[in-house]
Amino acid sequence: MAEASAVRFGILGCANIARKVSRAIALAPNATISAVGSRTIEKATAFARENGYPSTAKLYGSYEAVLDDPEIDAVYVPLPTSLHLKWAVLAAQKRKHVLLEKPVALNVKELDTILEACELNGVQYMDATMWMHHPRTVKMKEFLSDSQRFGQLKSVHSTFSYLGDQEFLKNDIRVKADLDALGALGDAGWYSIRAILWTTDYELPKTVAALPDPELNEAGVILSCGASLSWKDGRVATFYCSFLANMAMDIVANGSKGNLRVHDFVIPFQENIAPFYTVESSRFGELSISIHPAPSEQNVSTDLPQEALMVKEFSNLVGSIKGKGCKPEKKWPTISRKTQLVVDAVKASIDKGFEPVEVVY
Repeated sequence: MAEASAVRFGILGCANIARKVSRAIALAPNATISAVGSRTIEKATAFARENGYPSTAKLYGSYEAVLDDPEIDAVYVPLPTSLHLKWAVLAAQKRKHVLLEKPVALNVKELDTILEACELNGVQYMDATMWMHHPRTVKMKEFLSDSQRFGQLKSVHSTFSYLGDQEFLKNDIRVKADLDALGALGDAGWYSIRAILWTTDYELPKTVAALPDPELNEAGVILSCGASLSWKDGRVATFYCSFLANMAMDIVANGSKGNLRVHDFVIPFQENIAPFYTVESSRFGELSISIHPAPSEQNVSTDLPQEALMVKEFSNLVGSIKGKGCKPEKKWPTISRKTQLVVDAVKASIDKGFEPVEVVY
């Protein structure tokens, strides 16, 4: 049951991911769905009915109508990336707090325009990277930050792939040049790039180089690609993202004293419990036919799924701005911008024949 002072959400569009976030808003104790807008009132009505919206939720046949509703505090924007600039900026100008689906923009120039509008209008911005809000993420970070157990970070590898069927590869917005031109790099690569930056405490790499021969569709949209990232102090990272490989959601971080592995970092295999694996002081056994110690499994349980925790955290920030006159939290725009900068660098490296590209904040 939502609190009396719950943040009132409007949903812009009826994308499939909006079903998941609608459920998350319903589960979050400090949020409620107040409106949904689509390009037709029929679509908005059907979406609200199919997703069990409260009877009080308003149904609109346009996105503008949601933004013009004075009773809406915040909007969730699951529209195709090419529409984010227009609608996120307009939402901020209408003083609506913005929870923006990733990839957040087609490039950092667009994102800067969105972030500037949010800052000028005093609204909270957050991207919808759900795994950041799982309690497991905090626990994994504790291990990575432990100089006795993990030591210094040396390398990270991350993979996020899933197999798109023929329908997906032909018709999904993520493979359309005019809707989501970044393809797998923007959709799946965003997660792996965020994971890498998360392990480095968001210290940007000095250079990024795309790996040769990404797979593209006929429209030139990326269906799979990889890249390597380098820091001045010798740390390295690689990632692979794809719509053409079986599902994998891995982070492998190697430290001078220990390692961390997680195999479902994007969406936990189970909603209420999530494992990760740590090992430290590894060594070869007798005759080098075994390795000791074995990695240990850490399990982190949660009462609320990670997407509901995301909504809860976002709503807490919105509530503090509304109720206490606090300023918007700047951590989230900063993390978003750094992630987008690396996405841009990978794309630039592909366009430049896989040359290394310097990353400048």
